[in-house]
Amino acid sequence: MFASRLAPSLRALPRQASAVRMARRGYAEAADGKLQLSLVLPHQSLYSSAGVIQVNLPAATGDMGILANHVPSVEALRAGVVEVIEENGQAGKKWFVSSGFATVHGNNTLTINAVEAYQLDKFSPENIRSALADANRVLSSSAPESEKAEARIEVEVFEGLQAALNK
Repeated sequence: MFASRLAPSLRALPRQASAVRMARRGYAEAADGKLQLSLVLPHQSLYSSAGVIQVNLPAATGDMGILANHVPSVEALRAGVVEVIEENGQAGKKWFVSSGFATVHGNNTLTINAVEAYQLDKFSPENIRSALADANRVLSSSAPESEKAEARIEVEVFEGLQAALNK
């Protein structure tokens, strides 16, 4: 009985899906205009509604690039590099963020709330290697679980920094 009521709605499903595919935007529509970026830390605002061309994010689901007219979304950020491209043809400014959230609004605005952010070129590879080794030592020791939890976070951040510096 249930299957006979379900079958007609399943037959209609492919037609509905094709209508959704036709409504999607192409890349050409997404690249017009500027994106208004706000990159905010608890103690400082690095960008405040600044017009930029593109922002590349280390989203928890994978790296992504945001242009003007991007589909609205909320993305959790993992430790990694936020690259801000202010003008076409120029190298982007790179900021290492430890974590946070990025919210793409429907009105060409992107708000990034990060716990910490530092310019990537301010980091020393030697200091990162040393700090990573220290955090790994704590993980392999008989330290209390609270210290090991902090060390796991440090390892994640320092590995992200190493990967960013090696690109």
